[in-house]
Amino acid sequence: MTDTAPATLGLLLAGGLARRMGGGDKPLRTIAGRPILAHVVARLGPQCGGLLLNANGDPARFAEYGLPVAADSVPDFAGPLAGVLAGLDWLAANRPDTQWLVSVAADTPFIPRDLVARLHAAREAAGVPLACAASGGWTHPVIGLWPVALREALRHALIVEDERKIDRWTARHGVVAVEWPAAPVDPFFNANRPDDLAEGERLHAALGDA
Repeated sequence: MTDTAPATLGLLLAGGLARRMGGGDKPLRTIAGRPILAHVVARLGPQCGGLLLNANGDPARFAEYGLPVAADSVPDFAGPLAGVLAGLDWLAANRPDTQWLVSVAADTPFIPRDLVARLHAAREAAGVPLACAASGGWTHPVIGLWPVALREALRHALIVEDERKIDRWTARHGVVAVEWPAAPVDPFFNANRPDDLAEGERLHAALGDA
């Protein structure tokens, strides 16, 4: 974990239905001979004081990673916000000394190695409680920083208001977007469709060990 940022737990969001990938778990598809999830763990792990996987269904399919798994508590696949709430609830119950969660999609193999430090720095500079990533003119609301202090507000939005849009909810509380360059490789590339796996292979080769 970086020395400059507050203690932060990393949340790998793998709770989606992967319809565009033809079903199954996108993070377990391979790029450069390794599951995408392995790439994410290798990049995010050193930035955090631990990692947590948000996944629904049988957690045994992720057993080889040795990570705790938290399923959504909100029913009917309510989307990434439900995964974030599951992560915040797990953090409050199991790591009460840690007040911050960083979420990433578990199918983004090129997550930047300075993600946590830059999100915290931007949040502090802007004086807001939330931060998310951006690149190539797009914001990536699912890749962001979340305080445990807002978990009950998030629960109310999900359960009482049926809110599903991340950016609409974060805008209420104050959020800053942090830009990363999209060249030579967009660090927030994600593998949604089978064709994206071939593009991921090409990008991995272009990136090398960077």
